[in-house]
Amino acid sequence: RFNSIFVLGEIGEKSGENAVLKITEYIDDEDWSIRREAVRSLGKIGKLAESAIPKLSKCSSDNEVSIRTAVVTSLGKIGKATNESLNSLKNALKDENEEVRTKAANALSLLGSEAFEVISDLMSSISDPSWAVRTASARAMSGIGRGTIKAIPTLISALDDKDWRVRYHIVNTLTQIGEASVSHLLNALNHKNRVVRKCVVESLGELNIKSPEIIEKLALMLKDKKEEVRGKAADSLRSLGKEAVPALTNALQNANKKMKIVIISAIGGIGVDAIEAIPHLITSLKGEKTLVRVEAARNLGAIGKDSEEALTALEETLNDKKTIVRREAALSLGKIGTISEKAIPSLLRALNDKKPDVRWRASEALGKIKINKPEVISALKNLIHDECDYVSESADFAIDNITENI
Repeated sequence: RFNSIFVLGEIGEKSGENAVLKITEYIDDEDWSIRREAVRSLGKIGKLAESAIPKLSKCSSDNEVSIRTAVVTSLGKIGKATNESLNSLKNALKDENEEVRTKAANALSLLGSEAFEVISDLMSSISDPSWAVRTASARAMSGIGRGTIKAIPTLISALDDKDWRVRYHIVNTLTQIGEASVSHLLNALNHKNRVVRKCVVESLGELNIKSPEIIEKLALMLKDKKEEVRGKAADSLRSLGKEAVPALTNALQNANKKMKIVIISAIGGIGVDAIEAIPHLITSLKGEKTLVRVEAARNLGAIGKDSEEALTALEETLNDKKTIVRREAALSLGKIGTISEKAIPSLLRALNDKKPDVRWRASEALGKIKINKPEVISALKNLIHDECDYVSESADFAIDNITENI
């Protein structure tokens, strides 16, 4: 009997419906090894074994662990989300045996979008003590959720889950669902729970849909009462790129000091596509708090490639009263493209700055510009004897950079 059941399973779907009916009879066999092999073979036959689901489901509470494991595995392979199979798999997620719980989650992932009603059960399993169960549950939740818009309300309502792993995978699933989730996400932006708002904002950024409505709504979230939500909104706008620059620059005008730093960093993260923000960052170099000026100087280097405006502003900033501002301005002058060559005289003067951090970054910038002129090499050689080791090392490295092709 055992061998016959095994062979029919190995043949798979070609065994035919009569084989399914015959194998199903042995699910109740007194010999546990026969029961287990019957269950396994039905799984190998796959979709054709759908008629066996009711009897398989009854075996999901068998005293033998290997049979319970085989049942949930086979239910997944058969791939039909019937009430019996879903209830059996949901119960198996709570089984005392780790392998059974893991296999149950894996099976649910194979059922696809038809199993969306078990997402809440999978979210509970993501908090399972077992890493294997947590991982399988997260994978199943994403696999089921991304295939149906019916899951969206359930997913969004669960964004306030205390477990970060649940929230992470919900965001990932909503992103995979795509544009169909947008309207639901936008409606959830006013959720009373800050964690939900933050996750919704993150999802909208991950979707990478650059519609005016999404950008406008994310811009409003830059004014959220919670700092973490505001920060995530800036990051999501950054991920949307060039189209989000006007929203970021508009928000910059009335933002507080912390948010100005966050917004400027987001603009810098967009890179050269944020060229229209150059005047705004230049304005931030003047009359703002020290850390805002630092961020503006740092990010002008990221967006100001080949910009005369950025070059001039950064050169002027080398005279700022704060060391950290001068330091960032010096480094940025080495990052703004071919136009950087025009900054060499200013950077050579910065090599004589009283503060070692400024001398360090100025020498580094000259090394990036790579213009081999006698006055540059001479000035850097003088710096090799600087009292600060990191300054002399930077000067030596800059000389190597400049002369490497000679």
